[in-house]
Amino acid sequence: MAKTPRTPLQSLESHPALAETASQLFYAAALESSPAAFLKIALPLVCQALGGDYLALVKGEKGKWRVLGASGPERPLPQDLLAEVLDDDQPQLKRQWYIAPLAPRSGTGEVLAAYRTWLERPEPGDALETLAGWLQTALAAVRERERQDQRMLRLQAILEIAARWQQTHEMQPLLEQMAATSTRLLHAERATIFLWDRATKTLVGRPALGVTGNELKIPDHVGVVGQVVHSGQSRRVDEDVAAEQGEVDRRVDQQLKFHTRSLLCVPLRGRGGELFGAFEVINKIGGNFSDSDLEALQELAAHAAIALENTQQVEELLHSRKQITDDAAGRVQMIGDCPQVQALRSTIRRVADTDLAVLILGENGTGKEVVAQMIHYGSRRRAEPFVAVNCAAITETLLESELFGHEKGAFTDARETRQGKFELASRGTLFLDEIGDMSLGGQAKLLRVLEEKIVVRVGGSTNIASNARVLAATNQNLADLVRQKKFREDLYFRLCVVTVDMPPLRERGDDIVTLAEHFLRHFCLQARRRVVKFTTAAKKRLLSHAWPGNVRELRNLMERLAYLAPDDNDKLDAPDLAFILSPAATAAGALSLDAPLTDATQRFQTEYIKRHIEACRGNMTAAAERLGLHRSNLYRKMRQLEMDVVEE
Repeated sequence: MAKTPRTPLQSLESHPALAETASQLFYAAALESSPAAFLKIALPLVCQALGGDYLALVKGEKGKWRVLGASGPERPLPQDLLAEVLDDDQPQLKRQWYIAPLAPRSGTGEVLAAYRTWLERPEPGDALETLAGWLQTALAAVRERERQDQRMLRLQAILEIAARWQQTHEMQPLLEQMAATSTRLLHAERATIFLWDRATKTLVGRPALGVTGNELKIPDHVGVVGQVVHSGQSRRVDEDVAAEQGEVDRRVDQQLKFHTRSLLCVPLRGRGGELFGAFEVINKIGGNFSDSDLEALQELAAHAAIALENTQQVEELLHSRKQITDDAAGRVQMIGDCPQVQALRSTIRRVADTDLAVLILGENGTGKEVVAQMIHYGSRRRAEPFVAVNCAAITETLLESELFGHEKGAFTDARETRQGKFELASRGTLFLDEIGDMSLGGQAKLLRVLEEKIVVRVGGSTNIASNARVLAATNQNLADLVRQKKFREDLYFRLCVVTVDMPPLRERGDDIVTLAEHFLRHFCLQARRRVVKFTTAAKKRLLSHAWPGNVRELRNLMERLAYLAPDDNDKLDAPDLAFILSPAATAAGALSLDAPLTDATQRFQTEYIKRHIEACRGNMTAAAERLGLHRSNLYRKMRQLEMDVVEE
């Protein structure tokens, strides 16, 4: 008659001491979250319950045995017996060793090996199997808790990593961060992010250590990464598979001067589900990648895809913005090579990339705003706004609202909240033109903002930080205005940290012709007509004019010539410039019709000579040459006209 197998409960009834062991095992399992720490407590308890000299929990991996934990003096393991138990999935007792699978039919490869126990024969349901079952249940609970804890820690780390990635808007630093993070988190040796260029059927991997330019380009059908981008499925290759089945493309290893033992590779998908690359980590330190590693990399890849997509969009926007900025900067230029202009360019280069306040002085039309724009585009603020304000065009009642903004309902016409110029120019440049025309009340408010760098909108109470760089310009003598108490002295010194003097056009010599030709060429192309040239007489006529309207007057003249000069003219002669004098210039030299011809002639000659001397900055030799006279004859003529003469 067959013997009835004993159940674990029957074993408990036979050995009441096992109940205490079970209680202690499950209590330890409830406290510990590390399998190693749990086994340090659990195995001595099991060994004591079995009355053995030595107890080990062993795992079989690829024909080798690894001790996960042990109790008692270490003894050589009977590897042949361990293999039999693992193959048969049944307990055996031989040569004083009692060995049983920890979890039969589980395929975990774990066995419990006890040496010299009080058990005499292996029977189903006896103490070793009972204890092995309890140990397996308790150990599984600890391992699950560890897995959950590790998953929580990984998810927390991934969320922190993803937050940092979202703040990186440059592709190369972002890819390097991703590679460094994934190798650290997954305990791998290397990581590479591959972006798929479908048009060229190429995978571009970065960072790629050992390759020139830190970038690897491979055909999109090569290796595991090629399989992933085409199938859209994650892949894991363990050491033995990589070595035996040739899953790894060794040509890439040769190119990288690296040996791949194991790898994980997961696809990268955009928000719309489109697959645009792959995320690969290589060589798990201390073994093969696990299922939890694969899960973690998939989580990382999901966040990486979003960050890469955002960065790509930001880079495209930044590229477009840079192109717009470069185009705008290219259109702002100072034409001419006279010494004053060369000195001006040098000053602009020195002060552009600083935060110094600059006061630009000069007559109307000399190009003060052009200088302000050159300073802006030569600085690190060049991609930020350049906001120009004409202080002379704003009434005192609206000045504060215009510069500092207002809240909705702050005054009668404040139908909505509006940002002021200081806010609009934040991180950029604010250009205050005609600063000398600002009222004293407006000057006081401006000074406060410049000193405190804080703006408060009209009708508001919130302090708004402003880091706009302020450039100012005027055609007036601010020092005289300060003496006349029409301009605040403290604001004057706050604005004129650096002073730039704009030379009037009449003092720029041959730059007049250079500028005229530049403007004429521009407007001829705009008018879709052939570019015309100046005759020598026309150039001389341009040089002889006083240009009271400066560069603005010259530009307007060239625009008129481009559109109004006869189309059949290849050249422009002096008569074509008959209407060159502006109303202001005519008024300055206006003659009374009541004056006798002699007096009128004398006045005209006197004014004409004065303007030539001014245009040549007092150089009498150059002035005489312009007038077509010898220098001595010029002095003689000036004496005849009763002009002040100071001979060189």
